[in-house]
Amino acid sequence: MTSQDGYLVRLAESEADHAAALRLRYRVFVEELGANGPLVDHQAKMERDEFDPHFDHLVLIDQRRNARDLDHVVGVYRLLPCDRRAAAGRFYSETEFDLSVLKSSGRRLLELGRSCVDPQHRGGTGMFLMWNALAGYVLEREIDILFGAASLRGTDVEALNLPLSYLYHNHLAPEPLRVRAIGPQAAAMDRIPKGQIDRREASATIPALIKAYLRLGGFVGDGAFVDHEFNTTDVCLVMDTERMSAKHRDFYTKRRAEA
Repeated sequence: MTSQDGYLVRLAESEADHAAALRLRYRVFVEELGANGPLVDHQAKMERDEFDPHFDHLVLIDQRRNARDLDHVVGVYRLLPCDRRAAAGRFYSETEFDLSVLKSSGRRLLELGRSCVDPQHRGGTGMFLMWNALAGYVLEREIDILFGAASLRGTDVEALNLPLSYLYHNHLAPEPLRVRAIGPQAAAMDRIPKGQIDRREASATIPALIKAYLRLGGFVGDGAFVDHEFNTTDVCLVMDTERMSAKHRDFYTKRRAEA
C-alpha cells in the first residue's frame, strides 16, 4: 500500500473497489474509446469480462472521493500471475497473440491488461505511484517477464502505418521474446520502410503507456491485432526484467534489496 498527495495505491479489496474499477473501465474504454463486449453492463456502466475474477486489480484511489459513490478508483491495472493461468483457462491475450515462446520459457510471467486512468488524473503523482506499486508487485512475486496487449486507437490499419512501422523497426522483440499476432484479424506492422520514417512524427503517434514501457526497455511482438469489439489495434508489449535499461534495473534492484 502506497499513499501520497491524496492518492492511495493498493490491490482492490472490497466489492466497492472492484465495482469502481469496472466503472472507470467503462468511462475510458466504452465512453471514451467506443469499446463494447458481451458482458459490458451499460445500465450499471461497468466494463467487465469473464477473466476479472481471476485477476488482481491494482487500483489508484483518490481519497478525496467517496467510495460509496463508486468513483474513488481513478486508475487500474489488471494483473494475472502465471500460476493463475490454469484457473483462468488461458491468458487473456492468447486469443490475439501466440505466446508459446513465453509459456515455454520456464520463467515467471505476469500478464498486464485493462490499464487505464481517469482523464483528470493522467500523468503526475498518480501514475508514478502506480508504477512504483507495480514494481513492488513484480518483486514480491519474483516475476521475470511482463507482457500484455496495448492499444492504438482505431481499427483502420492503414491510418496506423506510421506508429506500427516505427514500433516494428525500432522496438521489435528478440526471438526468445517475440510473440506473434494470430488469426484473421492479425496485421503486419512493417508497413513503411525504416528509412522513410520521421522518428519525431512517429513518436508523437505512440500512446504514452506504450512509450513508458519502451523507456523501461520493453519490446513489441511481431504483428498487430485488429480488435473491432474494442475499437482498437493491439500490439503485444513484452518486458524482460533482465533486459531492462540500467537506470530502471537499478531501481528494481534497490527495491528488491529493501523488500
